[in-house]
Amino acid sequence: MASLKEMRNRISSVKATQKITKAMQMVAAAKLRRSQDAAEAARPYARRLASVIANLAAGVSGDGAPKLLAGTGKDDRHLVVVAAADRGLAGGFTSSIVRAARAHIDGLIKQGKDVRVICVGKKVTAQLAKPYAGRIVETFDLSAYRQLTLSVAQPIADLITREYEAGQTDVVTLFYSRFKSVVQQVPTGLQLIPATVEGVEAPAGPTAVYEYEPSEEAILETLLPRNLTVQILSALLDNMAGFYASQMTAMDNATRNAGEMIKRYTLEYNRSRQAQITKELIEIISGAEAV
Repeated sequence: MASLKEMRNRISSVKATQKITKAMQMVAAAKLRRSQDAAEAARPYARRLASVIANLAAGVSGDGAPKLLAGTGKDDRHLVVVAAADRGLAGGFTSSIVRAARAHIDGLIKQGKDVRVICVGKKVTAQLAKPYAGRIVETFDLSAYRQLTLSVAQPIADLITREYEAGQTDVVTLFYSRFKSVVQQVPTGLQLIPATVEGVEAPAGPTAVYEYEPSEEAILETLLPRNLTVQILSALLDNMAGFYASQMTAMDNATRNAGEMIKRYTLEYNRSRQAQITKELIEIISGAEAV
């Protein structure tokens, strides 16, 4: 059994840990609010851009369609972009994204596809470096950026575009965590190339007929790369909100667990201390009676 001094030190250590986890929970809660607002603010622009591209794409087909929209017509080479967190202490946030991405990658490999990977976030790189060491194209560290903007997502989008235009890939898929609420973040796979426009509702009633100048193809050639960057940025913002939500929950659980440990160790300490006092009293009384 541990001595009373060791038990006191253990209680003090757990109390110090509890203070740290409580402080981290409060910081995560404050950052979650800002991150959630940023993620929600980016969605209307992304939806509107997707709607414009959907309307333009409806009038484009055949050989005149941009490559980012039509694709290469093949399904042999895949580029998988896995985006998660740069830091830990957020429960299973990163692991859930990596698990979904690995299931997708392993399925493609079993089908005989050529799969390459881009890692966004230090924790993603740490988890994927060993199983896919020869397949990683590039890694991105976002910890140096205090705020996520288009300039952060642009290098990732540029690399994807270069890989696609160089004929290194046919299909590009992005894995991230879609933020739904503080208690729900869903690992999601989104196909970036060929471009897919999802969640765009058709307007009710009659619609106007537009004539575009320049042509739909020329406009799409400009909008599709922009849309690629916007989709990546939206995913990164969702990731940030989901990370702080997961970290807040994890630190809250850690604080509660520390409190339970303190209660248990304090009870054990008091029992040991009482037993020691009782033993000393018995020894004193026995010595007095012997005299």
